[in-house]
Amino acid sequence: MKHLRKANAEWKGPLKDGRGTISSASGALRDVAYDFRSRFEQGPATNPEELIAAAHAGCFSMALSAILGESGLTPESIRTEATVHLEKLDAGWTLARIDLDVVGRVPGASADQFLAAAEKAKAGCPVSRVLKADIQMNARLA
Repeated sequence: MKHLRKANAEWKGPLKDGRGTISSASGALRDVAYDFRSRFEQGPATNPEELIAAAHAGCFSMALSAILGESGLTPESIRTEATVHLEKLDAGWTLARIDLDVVGRVPGASADQFLAAAEKAKAGCPVSRVLKADIQMNARLA
């Protein structure tokens, strides 16, 4: 079984002064602005790294829910914040690391059970598997 997911980006102009838009086939993202300033400085638009962080946080949270469910545990909530580290290395700009900060409300779960499930989700969620960055995580019950 294979599922294809598509998104597209359009960039206009030179790198530092240009502007782009990102859209997803589902319509959830429609002409969302991105630019140099939002990527390498601070700005109101999004950037590829922020979108990767969002995708990783969402994928990880779903994977953790599934793994907890396999153990008979039903989470009330799983809140994951992903922080992507974009660093200038010898090879060029690199997504060098991702930090996952996870807080779960899981009735009946021990801290050890939650951490074991979180480690399994970190290793196994599809977005974790596609990324080559060092993925760090801090997981705890609320």
